[in-house]
Amino acid sequence: MYFVVHCLDHENSVDKRLAQYDAHKAYLADAAVKTVISGPLLADDNETMIGSLFVFDADNAEAVVAFNRADPFYKAGLWKSVNIHPFNKRVDNRA
Repeated sequence: MYFVVHCLDHENSVDKRLAQYDAHKAYLADAAVKTVISGPLLADDNETMIGSLFVFDADNAEAVVAFNRADPFYKAGLWKSVNIHPFNKRVDNRA
């Protein structure tokens, strides 16, 4: 089953994000759940990172919640809000 995870950073947290970036990427690479797609959310300037978006393939929501809470970004207190929802993928135009 797919899950969307939408996270917004605390204000002015780019330095905190960058400090945890390598650990975060390594964590995703050695994932307990499969990452379908992920990347940073951007401010209106199309450059400044202000959050994260993930689509995970996991057995259940509990696995996604546990995985998210073990993420270095979460542990560092980067995210002001985290929303996790089941997702019904109907269209996927990636090659």
